[in-house]
Amino acid sequence: MLIRSLYEDLLFRWQHFPATCILGLRQVGKTSLVQQLVQEQEGRFIYLDMENPEDAIKLESPVLFLKAQADKTVVIDEVQRKPELFPILRSMIDLKRIPGRFILLGSAAPDIYKETAESLAGRISYLHLYPFILQETGGDWKKLWIRGGMPNAYLEENDKARRIWFSDFIQTYFQKDLPQLGLPANLMLVYRLFQMLAATQGNLLNVQSLSKSLQLSHTTLSRYLFFLENAFLITRLQPYSTNLPKRLVKTPKCYLADSGLVHNLLQLHSFEQVMGHPVAGFTFEGMVFQQLRTLLENDVSIYFYRTHDGAELDFVLERGGKIILALDAKLSNTPTISRGATIALQDLGNPPMIVVTPEANGFSLRAGIEVCSVSTLKDTLLRLLPA
Repeated sequence: MLIRSLYEDLLFRWQHFPATCILGLRQVGKTSLVQQLVQEQEGRFIYLDMENPEDAIKLESPVLFLKAQADKTVVIDEVQRKPELFPILRSMIDLKRIPGRFILLGSAAPDIYKETAESLAGRISYLHLYPFILQETGGDWKKLWIRGGMPNAYLEENDKARRIWFSDFIQTYFQKDLPQLGLPANLMLVYRLFQMLAATQGNLLNVQSLSKSLQLSHTTLSRYLFFLENAFLITRLQPYSTNLPKRLVKTPKCYLADSGLVHNLLQLHSFEQVMGHPVAGFTFEGMVFQQLRTLLENDVSIYFYRTHDGAELDFVLERGGKIILALDAKLSNTPTISRGATIALQDLGNPPMIVVTPEANGFSLRAGIEVCSVSTLKDTLLRLLPA
C-alpha cells in the first residue's frame, strides 16, 4: 500500500475533531487512506459503506446502532447517500463530544457541504483527497503523467486492463453517479462535453464555443459544468484579479481531475502518443496543478494570471491578499521565460517564481526565477514559500 501524503493530516484531525470528512473523486483512494489509520488503531473502528445493503441496513435504526458504538470511530463511506444521518450525527457528538467519533467519506460535494454546514458546524473538519502525486509513488514522472494518479489505473501494469478500468470508471460516473446527484440531462451529451473539456485541458473555458458545438444554452451548459465540478471530475481555476489598470482575463481555466483520465478520453496510451498530441503541454501543466493542490497548506490559494495583452503565468499563489509565488509549467528540460511571463511578474510586483520541468532542476534562469523538476517541487516550495 502506498502511503498517502494526506495521512498525517487525517491522523491529526482524528485526534482533535469529533468528525472528519474526506472528500474526493470516486476511486481516488479515500477508503484505502482510512484503512491505513484502521490498521494502526486496530479494534477502534467500525466501517460502513452506504452502497452496501448489508451495511446500510445497520443504520435503519441509526440512534440505537451509533449509541452502541460510542467507544469506537464509525467510518461512513458514500455518506451523501444518507443525508438524514447528519442531524443524528450531531446529536451523537453532542452527547459525547470527544475526538474521533466519526469519519465520513464522500464523492459528491454539494450535498455534503450543505448538510454538514447545517448540522455539524463546529464539529467537523474537511480534507480533500486528490489522485497520487510523485512523492507518493516514488518519483517516476512519466509513469504518473501518462497513467494518471488514480490508484487502480496507476498500479495496473497491463495496458488493456487499465483502459478497461478507465472505461468502466467513466461509465459508472455517467450512468450512475451523475443521475444520482440529480443531473437532468442527456448523458451522452454530457459525455461529449467531458470529451471536449479533455481536448481543451488547461485552456480558458470557452462557454460560447462549447454551447455552439453542443447546441446548448449557456444556462444548461453551466448546469452541466456545475455537476461535473461537484462530482470532482473537473476544476475551474479562477483568474487572479487586481486593482491594476490592466485588462485582465476573467474567464476560468478548466482542468479534468487527472492526466490519465484526459489521455484515456483522447485515446492516448503511450508516452510517444501523448508527446505527439497538442494537449501534451497542458496535461503536464494539469499534473503540476495536481501536485500543488496536494502540497500547499489550506491558507494558500491558487489562481492563474492573464491579461488581454498576453501577459501570463500558469499559477500564482496568494496568501492574505498578497501574491507570494508564481509558477510556470514547462514540458521541456531547457525552459525559457517568455516576454508575457516577464510582464506578468512585473505587474504583480516581481514575486519569486518557479519554472517546473519534467527533470531539469537546481538552477536559476535569472534572479528570482528558479528551475525545478516535478519530483523536487515539494522541496522547492518548502524553501521558497514564506513561513
